[in-house]
Amino acid sequence: MSDDNPAIVSAAILVIGDEILSGRTKDKNIGYIAEYLTTIGIDVREVRVVPDVEAEIVTALNALRSRYSYVFTTGGIGPTHDDITAACVAKAFGVPLDLNEAARAIIAERAAASGNELNEARLRMAMIPRGATLVANKVSGAPGFRIGNVITMAGVPAIMQAMLDEVAPTLDTGAKMLSETIRADAKEGDVGTELGKIASANPGVSIGSYPFFDDKLGPNTNIVVRARDAGKLAEVRGQVEAMLRAVKEQLAAAR
Repeated sequence: MSDDNPAIVSAAILVIGDEILSGRTKDKNIGYIAEYLTTIGIDVREVRVVPDVEAEIVTALNALRSRYSYVFTTGGIGPTHDDITAACVAKAFGVPLDLNEAARAIIAERAAASGNELNEARLRMAMIPRGATLVANKVSGAPGFRIGNVITMAGVPAIMQAMLDEVAPTLDTGAKMLSETIRADAKEGDVGTELGKIASANPGVSIGSYPFFDDKLGPNTNIVVRARDAGKLAEVRGQVEAMLRAVKEQLAAAR
């Protein structure tokens, strides 16, 4: 599916790890993946965070992979006992978890170069669902993998980013989402009703309103208009700008 295909390609992100849910580790991957995918024409529609519990990982994965074009998982593919993502992906797809010889060779070479023993823990990272293809890891060696529409990546941000760069050229993409940001110079409550009318009249366009505090003007609002069609985006931006002018005139007259 090329970039000029208007079809929507969707994705979900599944973050795996007790450390995320406990707050011990602060997630840095969700925003990065979402922005990256949006840029290439893939819409992130859902994010889930689950603990290192087999049943919960498998249930979430099966729900997401049946609903979206792609599922990107992060976390749980390291050498420790609680890194169970690969086994859970294998179970979700109903395939065995095998010692992947290509992955083993990569890990063995890395271990030898760094003077580390190729022990049982490190070999855990070479256990890959049967039928999966490897996703190269140019940062630390141990690969991620892809099976069906599921791309399984590391949780460490630098490694995840390298894996995402590797897999991105192989992904189907749809029409890219375009966006325009309009500074309202008005409070969100002053424009909310009229903005809702514009949104209702343009169902193919996404309109969001985001309040912020301006040091000089006080409470203010950014309005973000998103659409895949550049002409429609420009049209709705014009409607928003005309609405803002009218609202400001009404507010000035009421003072």
